[in-house]
Amino acid sequence: MSDRYHGYYAGFDLGGTQLKYGVIEAGGRLAFKNKVPSPPDINHLMTLIGSIWKELENKFGRKIKAAGFGFAGFYSLARKRILYSPNYQALNNFPLVPHLKKIIPVPFFIHNDANLAAFGEYIFGRGQQTQSLVFLTIGTGVGSGLILAGELWQGRGGFAGELGHITVNHEGLRCNCGNTGCLETEVSAPALVRNYLNFSGKKEERLTAKDVYLRARAGDEAARKSFDRSGYFLGIGLSIVINLLNPENIIIGGGVMDAGRWLLSPAIKEAKKRSIGESFSLCRIEKASLGNDAGLMGAAAWARQQLARQKSITSTRHKK
Repeated sequence: MSDRYHGYYAGFDLGGTQLKYGVIEAGGRLAFKNKVPSPPDINHLMTLIGSIWKELENKFGRKIKAAGFGFAGFYSLARKRILYSPNYQALNNFPLVPHLKKIIPVPFFIHNDANLAAFGEYIFGRGQQTQSLVFLTIGTGVGSGLILAGELWQGRGGFAGELGHITVNHEGLRCNCGNTGCLETEVSAPALVRNYLNFSGKKEERLTAKDVYLRARAGDEAARKSFDRSGYFLGIGLSIVINLLNPENIIIGGGVMDAGRWLLSPAIKEAKKRSIGESFSLCRIEKASLGNDAGLMGAAAWARQQLARQKSITSTRHKK
């Protein structure tokens, strides 16, 4: 149906380095998107979100019906805030709802950023036509989300699906979450760079995960070993997921996945070795299709779904 009747839905995706935002039509088409650097502190973040909202209102008038916010960190359903964000600590225990109410004049809904990216891939991306999927996003950190029986699986308190913080290397480094040897410490962008510096012996060189990828493509042995090591630990993590959940699909996105087969090939090899054979054979492991848009589209779609459910509940109560 025409958007004249059903309006638009805004989505915000805040990560450790970027705030991505956009608007989808009621039917799901991405109508607008943009991104800006993540500000260093919470007051600047609220000011930025306020200015972005004015930008969206200028573009779409008052047709935006609801907004979704995906914030990096452990989101509590009960307390409506991020209790702890390993990669964006300005969010820690900040009362999001009252502050957002001052600047967002429509209903809004908050969740963990990776959960909403998983929802985005489920609604619009590789996860369509499936009932169970596991989504991982690998970038500055490792986020993840679960779709089980067609629903975003939130857990008892909202903390489900934190696969980036399962232990895959008991002799590994301390993670920002406080644990040791988390998946995040072994497969994230900083881990790839650390691997390369260790394998190459160039301890003082300054480079990015993209540089490591380009060197791997060019035949640099240390770069290829770096991806092999991260892929090994990613494979351990995938096998745990496969053996535990027997999902139809594992979808992997995020900036590090731009490297494609360099990370995925060793990961799939290790996952196959460690998984129950039949469960592994029933699971598709593939690269995400929405790229950096998964989070903002998922946040907008989450807002659309939650608003519809609120209206349904209200309508049912009125009928009684």
